[in-house]
Amino acid sequence: MDRFSEMADKLMTLEEAVRRFIHNGSQIAIGGFTVTRNPMAVIYEIVRQRIRDIHLVCHSNGQALDVLIGAGCVKRLEIAYGGNGRYAPTCIRFKKAIQNGEIEFEDYSNYQMTLRFLAGALGIPFIPTRAGLGSDILKFEGFSPEIRKEEKVAALKYAKIDNPFTDKFDELILLPALTPEVTILHAQYVGEDGTVRIQGLTFADLEQAKAASTVIVTCEEIVPKSFIRHNSDQNSLPSFLVDAIVKVPYGAHPTACFRFYDYDPQHLNLYRKMAENDQLFMDYLDEWVFNIANHDEYLSKISAKALLDIRANPIKGYAVGLNRK
Repeated sequence: MDRFSEMADKLMTLEEAVRRFIHNGSQIAIGGFTVTRNPMAVIYEIVRQRIRDIHLVCHSNGQALDVLIGAGCVKRLEIAYGGNGRYAPTCIRFKKAIQNGEIEFEDYSNYQMTLRFLAGALGIPFIPTRAGLGSDILKFEGFSPEIRKEEKVAALKYAKIDNPFTDKFDELILLPALTPEVTILHAQYVGEDGTVRIQGLTFADLEQAKAASTVIVTCEEIVPKSFIRHNSDQNSLPSFLVDAIVKVPYGAHPTACFRFYDYDPQHLNLYRKMAENDQLFMDYLDEWVFNIANHDEYLSKISAKALLDIRANPIKGYAVGLNRK
């Protein structure tokens, strides 16, 4: 039996995965956090295929979020935070889009977004919490009543109830569940049986995957069953939750992938300068997305020195001595 036969129907190229599962108007969630483990290879392919009107739902994100919004792929966004660390405390194209009213936008706290995905993963329509009481998050709504009539939008940003199990005053917030059509993640390993292993912080990736109808996973390596079964407590998602698997080394670049490579300061600095200017940003997309045929060609544009500089120490998990300025 071929060693990959167990997941042969799930192995595909980036182009195939995007064409099959992501369409105009799709509601998608993307994994990772700021400059860590963004599924950039898939994001570039979405932009390359010129998919539009995406309803994006994220816990918190960075480079992937910014590229999608800047490329005009996003119509609607629900998120807690979008930033690229020291390179852009608030993502540049995201910020411009909000300021110019180019996208519909609703914000929650980090914890609230995690709870919303958890509710989706549990198969319940809403989830109670006290998080947000007394904050301005509850004072302002980004979506109009007309938008809230649409199928994938919650009828209310939140609701308040009294705790039914006590006669004392105990107010709770109910947050609507999120059940994205597609969740896109980048992982370090996928076993030949389709089991996914994410090393390091998982953020809200697992809740996003379990809440979604379809899951696309890109990975650094596809490994034998013997590897994925050793230290099996480190595995993150079972194969039956995953619909598409794409092997793309450096698939999170220019963001980091713990124990494989760090984020790329050189590229993030380049992006910051070009993202500030509308024409320069379009030049960036032409150079790094539209005029590149595939991921291999993308990697060939990055110098060997840059890739060596960001290579992670296998013990510490990041690039020791990397110039992060």
